[in-house]
Amino acid sequence: MDSLSHVERIRVDETFPINGIAHCRTMDEYRRLYEQSIKEPGMFWSKLAEDFYWHTPLPNDVDRMFHYNFDLNKDSIRIEFMSGVRTNISYNLLDRIIERGYGDRVAYHWEGNETNERRSITYQQLKEDVCRFAAALRRQDVKCGDRVAIYLPVTIELVVAMLACARIGAIHTVVFAGFSSHSLADRMVDANCVVLITADGSFRGEKFLHISPIIDDAVKSALERNLNLKSIIVVQRFESSIQHNKSQYESTVESYRSPYERYIHYWNDLIRTDGSDDHLEPEWVDCEHPLFILYTSGSTGKPKGVVHTVGGYMLTTALVFKYAFNYVDGDVFFCTADLGWITGHTANVYGALANAATCVLFEGLPNYPFADRFWEIIDHYRVNIFYTAPTAIRALMKYDDKYVAKYSMDHLKLLALVGEPINREAWYWLFCFVGKSRCPIVDTYFQTETGAPMIFPIPGPVDLKPGSATLPFFGIVPVILDENGMEISGTESGYLAFKQAWPGIARTVDGNHPRFEETYFAKFPGYYFTGDAAFRDLDGYFWITGRTDDLLNVSGHLLSTAEVESALLNDKRISEVAAVSMPHSVKGQCICVYVVTKNGYAWNDSLAMDLRNLIRQTIGPVATPDLMLPVRGLAKTRSGKIMRRVLGKIAQGDHDFGDISTITDETIIEHLIETRNAKSN
Repeated sequence: MDSLSHVERIRVDETFPINGIAHCRTMDEYRRLYEQSIKEPGMFWSKLAEDFYWHTPLPNDVDRMFHYNFDLNKDSIRIEFMSGVRTNISYNLLDRIIERGYGDRVAYHWEGNETNERRSITYQQLKEDVCRFAAALRRQDVKCGDRVAIYLPVTIELVVAMLACARIGAIHTVVFAGFSSHSLADRMVDANCVVLITADGSFRGEKFLHISPIIDDAVKSALERNLNLKSIIVVQRFESSIQHNKSQYESTVESYRSPYERYIHYWNDLIRTDGSDDHLEPEWVDCEHPLFILYTSGSTGKPKGVVHTVGGYMLTTALVFKYAFNYVDGDVFFCTADLGWITGHTANVYGALANAATCVLFEGLPNYPFADRFWEIIDHYRVNIFYTAPTAIRALMKYDDKYVAKYSMDHLKLLALVGEPINREAWYWLFCFVGKSRCPIVDTYFQTETGAPMIFPIPGPVDLKPGSATLPFFGIVPVILDENGMEISGTESGYLAFKQAWPGIARTVDGNHPRFEETYFAKFPGYYFTGDAAFRDLDGYFWITGRTDDLLNVSGHLLSTAEVESALLNDKRISEVAAVSMPHSVKGQCICVYVVTKNGYAWNDSLAMDLRNLIRQTIGPVATPDLMLPVRGLAKTRSGKIMRRVLGKIAQGDHDFGDISTITDETIIEHLIETRNAKSN
């Protein structure tokens, strides 16, 4: 590692196994494909579309395939790709692959919470399971266009549920199974879900997760808000678990009685295995038919239901999967992302299956039962491509390097990252110790709204720079804007935006198109604004430097300050609160909260614990503050706006505040600094 510590640019040359099999081998080839994708998008995407099945013919005129408007000054925001053409993504991911001779190929190796919890499923078996469950959904009166919520651990059943919805034209919304009942209820109500698919319980490492009470709390809240819920489908995950402490909790699960039993159906009871449902004709839907809704935090505190559609998302994820990971036939792909996030959707399901890949799904934790779990999985399944988050890498770096060294992992040819920018030390640790200095690291930049990675080093032609997202993918035109919306041509930092649409971009915020327009297009008419700051270096490489608004990126999970603050203000003892981010050696960012109590209420450990529990219950454990600072007041402007920029700098130990002439009370700064310093001692 020391020999590489001074290197800031790494050439992927002949010493890298991937070099001889790269889909794109030279910068000239990259530039040629990139130019075509920008200048002739219809021709570019129509050629890719020929590899997929369309139930109705593609347009003869390729220029009619793609229409969009990014300029609110001209008209409302709209994006349409192959509108009028009908297809089904489940058919393209399963039937199309089987028809090409891959029915016996393993689609998924599933690795459970325990080291000896394993299951594999072929493409043919997956298709049959999807058809059976799709038929079961239809028997539950789920129709094309209906919304279905999925709240499950990372299991094959979760993939089956997603694809079964797609099979019949239902729209799924997967909710991360670590979120609270409150968060689940909000999303079910907002999406108007008619069915909830969930589990009774599971284990996360040593921790027992009793899911049933969470579901009951969520259902109670949703029904009180007049949700027309038809049924709850329960996977009996606890029953199949082999966790060594399972016996301690069996009576808890067995004796639990839901007040909503009239809604409950068990997954296995709904499935017909007599062969009658092994093939189900797909619902042929328009390419612009919604495929899924995925919620992402918003600066107002109310999560946004981002909508992705069938045709454009399918082609974008298929192409990005092939090029970002340099997937070649027979590769084994292991992505550690939960399926409740966009990475899980794009990499673990839709992009992977569109390429007939074999994937590893992992339910457990990277350090359970030991800190070598990732490396053991990579070795056991002979993984070729490993995709994870900087948070996980930083966490595993804390352990002795012997946990990595004991495994050869000699089938690895590529490493990839997603979530938040990675620091230089973690990048080199991954490159040297895990990749043995022979695997390129593809650091991908994308968002829930973009649907797939937008900026990343295509393996083969693009040199690597630790920490840089590098160059844009095909069809993507990133720009750096100044405060006035003018494009910056030099290396100054500014706002990262995209000036041209691509097929996989989100179409709207479910039920609230004005919010979609306001969030992404109002600030800079003519551009999609990412909400991130960035700069471009002299080589044209892009570097993402962080959020420009009041959002927190904790372990790759985007949370809004308003969402955290709103939860804490539910406690009657709290007068004011402000949440900001601060650096964390493992998570990348963590949450610091400034708390002002009401008169008559003293700050103590009991109150602090109550507030942390309130966050866990309202949002989820990922939003739990690492630092809580009891203060007499907040830094505010004369107009009453909280100066989060100043609070963030104090939390980070940076006292270069810039212009604070608009502050109401200058004496508050010293008090805030003293309070923060006291917590550092």
